[in-house]
Amino acid sequence: MAQKLIQTQAQKLAQVQRLSQQQMLQVKLLEMPLTELEESVNAELEDNEALESESPDDALSEVRDDREDGGEDEDFEEMTEREERESALDEALEGIGRDDEMPESFGSSNNQNADYEEMVYGDTTSFYDKLNEQMGEIDLTDMQHEVMEYLIGSLDDDGLLRKDLNTISDELAIYHNIDVSEKEIEDVLHILQTFDPAGIGARNLQECLLLQIDRKPDGRLKDYMRRVIDECFDEFTKKHWDKIQSQLGLSDLQAETLHKELRKLNPKPGASLGETQGRNIQQITPDFIVDTADDGSISFALNRGNIPELKVSQSYADMVETYKNNKQGMNRREKEALLYAKEKVDKAQGFIEAVKQRRHTLYVTMKAIIDRQRKFFQDGDEADLKPMILKDIADKTGLDISTISRVSNVKYAQTKWGTFPLRFFFTDSYTTESGEEMSTRKIKVALKELIGKEDKSRPLSDDAIKDAMAKQGFPIARRTVAKYREQLGIPVARLRRK
Repeated sequence: MAQKLIQTQAQKLAQVQRLSQQQMLQVKLLEMPLTELEESVNAELEDNEALESESPDDALSEVRDDREDGGEDEDFEEMTEREERESALDEALEGIGRDDEMPESFGSSNNQNADYEEMVYGDTTSFYDKLNEQMGEIDLTDMQHEVMEYLIGSLDDDGLLRKDLNTISDELAIYHNIDVSEKEIEDVLHILQTFDPAGIGARNLQECLLLQIDRKPDGRLKDYMRRVIDECFDEFTKKHWDKIQSQLGLSDLQAETLHKELRKLNPKPGASLGETQGRNIQQITPDFIVDTADDGSISFALNRGNIPELKVSQSYADMVETYKNNKQGMNRREKEALLYAKEKVDKAQGFIEAVKQRRHTLYVTMKAIIDRQRKFFQDGDEADLKPMILKDIADKTGLDISTISRVSNVKYAQTKWGTFPLRFFFTDSYTTESGEEMSTRKIKVALKELIGKEDKSRPLSDDAIKDAMAKQGFPIARRTVAKYREQLGIPVARLRRK
């Protein structure tokens, strides 16, 4: 019996959350580091004649953190009241925010372990420039070219893409007015993944290794390498080679050869271009200046850089007022001129408001971080950093997690103990078997000091380190010792022996 196809039409009501132009501007300015904000302000001053600059006051807008009279500027108090009434921006950001965790790289990372080093980068070629050079050698449509540029700019220091494609699609729409689907972005990403070095543009470690294996010469070895990463990835990450050998039916020689070849793969393809090229190069300009007095009191300032005070042009404001009071007596040309003036004035007011909102958001975020990590700012001891995630600061400030993530992403704080990225102050917690919560940063500091003092002729095994750490008040498992040791870039005991 033949089936009859029936076409039906149905209405579906869906609520779609869209950012207003003002909210888009606020998000854009919030993510900018200070140097980029300076460029944006200068560009806006040139573009909009209704926006003017006053003579800048001090380069720093200082706010004392320990004063009991709540010494915020009047602007901050007014904006705090307004923020309590209007949470539209935070609500709008919920769908495009990052997860409540800082992405961790495979292996060691200077910004997330106990061996953090302050770095100011010089003017040199970055691996992003190398990728852009390769992009210029292939044929792309205008849309593909813009998407490719954005993907390259979104890679982390290891050359991996840790943003999901949905977020990138949103950001392209918001910041660049490019309406592109996830599928179209993925097509461009696959082109990027053909660039050198192999593994660039991968979305996770597994994909990174598979991309490198795909470029190996065809043969049984390549097939087995792919099977390990495809079928036994969990065992591979845990180094359970006996299980892998059993699952794939390998001889001892085959397993040893396979292990040796897989160890040649690079989990950080971006860094393979050289130490100075494996980073997004820019001169660090701190967004915050934190000062610790001898009595332990802490104050901090927002670095205003070369950004002047902004105001609406009085002549343009007067033109708009004239229009409001004399609509009937004007000809069409005069009305068009004054409507143009109103558009420019509205845009200037919106930009001024967005800059003020950025300052306020940075202020309340930094204040909350200092309140949480006060002990570190007083003594500079990294072991004193408390467990702190984005949600802790979001709860403290009343801002959305995605807003805190944007503030913490590319902002720096200059302290008495050095200049640090804000994400440095965020640290996960480790819960012991007894239920005690400890900072992973503190554990790593203790572990590094312990290994640094060991007898290098008889270095400590991970089991011995576990026992020694327990005696110091850090009851952690042997596998946790191995994990943190690898994150610190410390080799196993036999390789430390001298």
